[in-house]
Amino acid sequence: MKDCIVIGGGPAGLNATLVLGRARRNVLLIDNNRARNKITRESHGFITRDGVKPQEFRDLAHQEFNKYNTIETVEDKVVEIVKDDVGFKIKTGKGNEWKTRKVILATGVIEKCPNVPKLGEFYGNSIFNCPYCDGWELKDEPLALFGIVDYTIHMAGILRNWSQDLMIFTNGEKVSRSQMKEIKQLQIQVETEGIKHLHGQNGMLKGIELESGKLIRRSGGFITPELTQASDIGKKLGLKLDDTGGYKSDQVGRTNLPNLFVAGEASIIYPSQLIIAAASGVTTAMAVNVELTHEGILGSKQLD
Repeated sequence: MKDCIVIGGGPAGLNATLVLGRARRNVLLIDNNRARNKITRESHGFITRDGVKPQEFRDLAHQEFNKYNTIETVEDKVVEIVKDDVGFKIKTGKGNEWKTRKVILATGVIEKCPNVPKLGEFYGNSIFNCPYCDGWELKDEPLALFGIVDYTIHMAGILRNWSQDLMIFTNGEKVSRSQMKEIKQLQIQVETEGIKHLHGQNGMLKGIELESGKLIRRSGGFITPELTQASDIGKKLGLKLDDTGGYKSDQVGRTNLPNLFVAGEASIIYPSQLIIAAASGVTTAMAVNVELTHEGILGSKQLD
């Protein structure tokens, strides 16, 4: 019987696992190694780890786990969680099964990107989704914004802090009068024609070709993706989503289902930041430990 099983090995799950292991909890981390930020060359905004490669970040975390006999990790995919009288039974795609008192869902989100030809060749290299993560590297460059018009207008208002040479590409979506008024107030450009092709090399954007053949020079850009939960496990257990798309929980990630917690973007989608997700993992792990302690389940000396 595990004290807690953490599902998802992103920053929230990694930090939750570390904190629980150090709390002398018998903790298992199950991760399918399909992190959303794997396509990104570098991650930014995390003090002492600014510019770290996502895989390096994960590798460092797993190296730290080696110091603790309390921590076990496996690469697998959870396919079912069954509630029982004590806690849960976890079943995986590789046929593994474990029983656990508590579960932390840290499964993160997936992105639905704008339908722009060849976008995937540039995403994570010169086109990003978070100005706080990647705006510095594109400062003062001519930038493109892709996505639903209302979202791109909001993004443009923030991006002006990094560059004033901004152009929204609606890719055929019409712009309303009120939207155009906002765009003019921001003193940015807009292009409503459909996009034919993105030009560049090795993931670095050089220009955007419209359906008419017109080529507009842009050296980077941002998208406003739609974010949805990467796993429906929570939904299958009866959890509801809040208005932002995260599973409903209290401030420490406790859901309405006893013994089930959520952390990171499984709980709070916006803002989407490495350091915020990691902090969420800490908070949730502490809440799990407190709950176990109040239930009379103490950390085992045998695991030290």
